Amino acid sequence: MVTPEDKLCRPNFHFTPKHGWMNDPNGMFFLNGKYHLYFQYYPKDNIWGPMHWGHAVSKDLVTWAEQPIALYPDDLGYIFSGSAVVDKNNTSGFGKEGKTPIVAIFTYHNAQAEKEGKIDYQTQGIAYSLDEGQTWTKYTNNPVLKNPRIKDFRDPKVIWDQQHQQWLMALATYEKTLFYSSKNLKDWKYLSSFGEDLGNHDGVWECPDFFPLKVENTNETKWVLLQSINPGHINGGSGTQYFVGDFDGERFFIDKTFKNQLEKNEAVWLDYGRDNYAGVTWSNIPESDGRKLFIGWISNWEYAQVVPTETWRSAMTIPRELKLKKFNNEFIITSQPVNEFNQFKTKEIKKENIVFSKDFNLIEGKNIDINKSIIEVELSNLKSDIYTFTLSNNLDEKLKFGINNKTLNYFIDRSKSGNLSFSDKFANTVSKANFNHLKSKIKVEIVIDKTSVEIFYNEGETVMTEIFFPTEPFENLSISTKNNSETLLKTLIVSQIKTSK
Repeated sequence: MVTPEDKLCRPNFHFTPKHGWMNDPNGMFFLNGKYHLYFQYYPKDNIWGPMHWGHAVSKDLVTWAEQPIALYPDDLGYIFSGSAVVDKNNTSGFGKEGKTPIVAIFTYHNAQAEKEGKIDYQTQGIAYSLDEGQTWTKYTNNPVLKNPRIKDFRDPKVIWDQQHQQWLMALATYEKTLFYSSKNLKDWKYLSSFGEDLGNHDGVWECPDFFPLKVENTNETKWVLLQSINPGHINGGSGTQYFVGDFDGERFFIDKTFKNQLEKNEAVWLDYGRDNYAGVTWSNIPESDGRKLFIGWISNWEYAQVVPTETWRSAMTIPRELKLKKFNNEFIITSQPVNEFNQFKTKEIKKENIVFSKDFNLIEGKNIDINKSIIEVELSNLKSDIYTFTLSNNLDEKLKFGINNKTLNYFIDRSKSGNLSFSDKFANTVSKANFNHLKSKIKVEIVIDKTSVEIFYNEGETVMTEIFFPTEPFENLSISTKNNSETLLKTLIVSQIKTSK
């Protein structure tokens, strides 16, 4: 049964649980043609509660099938965020009868100990699966990593460090990331810490991810640390910053070039919109694929528990491919929609070489369902003007975003986007992402799915993700210039995404 709430708010192709509360993505791995996504989950309410690991599976990164709950709380605590690895060589010894173990590493959160005022209420535990992640057995000797008397001690992200032949864990604490190594996923050795005086520290560091990534069009490889923080994001609330450097098997050293970037910006953000948090990458992606695949939680802790949905709360971003590029002596992580979406594009509208100077209607709802679409726009001959895209409906509700070539920033304004009554923090600011020089031409890829927009500027050099809640579906997309500057719409391609919903 499709409810009115589902019809208006439940995304077409972003993952949501059928019911209950969801936040951080966890434990993602690929195996035998399936992408596994686990997530922080509370099935008994639509607000945060005792955390479980929910589970969903996809063969194509676009259509998702929810699975039974994977991990439940126990006497050691709630099951907080973490990761999972495919232990191909059975280093853990959990494998039996030739079955490859999947090992999940997660934080135990002892709510009672926290209530009693103890500091060491978070520890790290493991569980293993011998049926490709469907059922799990918790390790009898949990926790495998006890708390060294640190209040925030959580969210282990484990990878196989091929270069140094070790399992490598990045673990978040209040103001820094800790690194540990292991040979068997059971016994962990402390290596080093990073970040105490680098980046943004206006909130608690959470949900790290740490991995090597080749610099595009070079033979150079750098290590990247994704480090979420709540609050502290440049546009308010929770967000994810990143660092680029080198790792010697024990310590992570910031690259000199990237250090210069930090001196200018304080922090470099993966997404400048307000609704992409705690994102991490999939493990065990085949070398023949070679991509670094990422997904985040499409919400913000400032208002996540009060957004106007009842049956369920929260969705994930679309899966994205991350790349590391170097522009003008600066490192940038770019994000773009995974290419699997190309298989789901239907009912295409295309326009080319149109000159406009005032309001120009790009899409009308009668021609295509804009609420499940990917829109590619290429503009040229841009001037010192403000270029505003407007999503709108018949109630004059509007979501505005675009390029301010006067003050040199991209922006999203959801102050008139529909239902705002649930939180005074939801639309109290216009989100902005600064750039350094006037843009004379630009490519924009816009992913729209009922109540979210994900905007990728210039092949994902800058990304902005935000949610909104119109009281009627948006139907039209237009573009306007503030000063009536004559502009060339070089290309417009609108593709409706084929879904079962």
